Amino acid sequence: MRALVVTAVAAEADSVAAGLSPHPDAPGPEPRTLPGGYPITRRDLPGIAFDVLVGGVGPAAAAAGTATALALGPYTLVVSAGIGGGFQPAAPPGSLVVADAIVAADLGAETPEGFLDVRALGFGHSVHLPPAELAAHAAEATGALLAPVLTVSTVTGTAARAAELAARHPMAGAEAMEGFGVAEAAAAHGLPVLEIRAVSNAVGPRDRAAWRIGDALAALTDGFRALGPVLANWGERHEHR
Repeated sequence: MRALVVTAVAAEADSVAAGLSPHPDAPGPEPRTLPGGYPITRRDLPGIAFDVLVGGVGPAAAAAGTATALALGPYTLVVSAGIGGGFQPAAPPGSLVVADAIVAADLGAETPEGFLDVRALGFGHSVHLPPAELAAHAAEATGALLAPVLTVSTVTGTAARAAELAARHPMAGAEAMEGFGVAEAAAAHGLPVLEIRAVSNAVGPRDRAAWRIGDALAALTDGFRALGPVLANWGERHEHR
């Protein structure tokens, strides 16, 4: 089995790769560069190989980077991974969220009656669903909250925007900027997708002093240390069906 893990920035990719290293103190293979300048790093675990990609920030960049990698090699699974904001109190800073739905939360139109997503407008779909069994096992293994993860093009920075998103998506656990783009590229290649987010801050008023990016990156490493065997086991069963 071969899985593609897509992150936005190098710090996230390094944290994921550290969690996927069978010998954390031993240096892994050096990253190579795909067409378009995308850095990608290989990590091998029993039964599964991971390529960890730095795809860029935002849904468009993530979709382009993911599609580039998928066009160059056969994969069984695509994972969107990184840090993000957590909806309180369900997902406090330092915790993990595994998506049971990957939602394009601000792609649509504002109307006098409220927000309409692209599905309601008749222009496609606004949600990708990871394999339910895989998402549940991933959440259990990592101690993560299993909940929808919202993809936004503008990070929430006010209480009013947080309340608006929570009202439209009352079960949401986290928001980030790449998951839906990664999922769109995966769907175009007929591949299942998973999303895992480590929470660095609360969704709401922008307070950089309260951000816990280091804790979130450490949680991402720990999460992938637990996630590797889960994905290997799922891939083995998936390939034998």
